[in-house]
Amino acid sequence: MAHINKVIRSINLAGECLCVDIFMRPDGSYGFDEYRRDPEDGRGWYAIGHHGSARFDTADEALQGARHCIAWLAGALPD
Repeated sequence: MAHINKVIRSINLAGECLCVDIFMRPDGSYGFDEYRRDPEDGRGWYAIGHHGSARFDTADEALQGARHCIAWLAGALPD
């Protein structure tokens, strides 16, 4: 059986070259990771944060963990 995480929320930095995804794993736990894409490179998004193994009980806890680890994220979220 394939291991597929379901993205719950994706937050893009202005310019849309960096994003953070909050996701739910098949086991019901949540996590996040930071991704980058380079417009001149057609391969798309790739992980740069290496936070994907952190586990949280809720999507809100995962978002708070992401805010703590990813410096630009707080400025990209509404107050």
